[in-house]
Amino acid sequence: MAQPTMAIPGQLLGPASKYQPGPGTHIHEANLYSSLLGTVNVTQPPKAPAPVKRLNKIVPVAAPTPAELPTISVSFSAKSKREVLPEVNNIVLCRVLRITPRQAVVAILICGETVLEAEWQGLIRVQDVRATEKDRVKIYESFRPGDIVRAEVISLGDQANYYLSTAKNELGVIMATSEAGNTMIPISWKEYRDPETGISELRKVAKPY
Repeated sequence: MAQPTMAIPGQLLGPASKYQPGPGTHIHEANLYSSLLGTVNVTQPPKAPAPVKRLNKIVPVAAPTPAELPTISVSFSAKSKREVLPEVNNIVLCRVLRITPRQAVVAILICGETVLEAEWQGLIRVQDVRATEKDRVKIYESFRPGDIVRAEVISLGDQANYYLSTAKNELGVIMATSEAGNTMIPISWKEYRDPETGISELRKVAKPY
């Protein structure tokens, strides 16, 4: 897997067998994921000092230790914002502002890899949450205010809102905070779990890249 230079919350960065977790990352099921939007940095471990040569005898400085893994971290991106308007089929990152029985109102923060100059408002309607069993979808079981959601623009909508969809497997909630205030981890396509309290909450979970 090619190492990304930019990451969004929930993006796969690599296996834990290859990297050590640094700031802005977390481990889930032996893989490292980004915890925020920012620049990916890989720091190589310091090289072990070379042995000291004395006359004809090589004297090691210290007993050999296993090679450390490089550390991968994600730092907040100060990349300049650009005036970009979301278009149909664009993948966007948004934050849920409020929910009603029929829709989730969101603020669009990122379009593609561009942080937007202004926050555009979008709607995820109950019929656009998932592709199957649409008549059984409940907004409060799919999103909660504060969730970070990956969605696709399906219509420019009206003058006030873009219409968004999370009906594909890779779309949905990528970061969620529990009622206790802890960052949760996904455990299935419809559940996040608070690692501290062990309590699960329903969401429309985005499949990691």
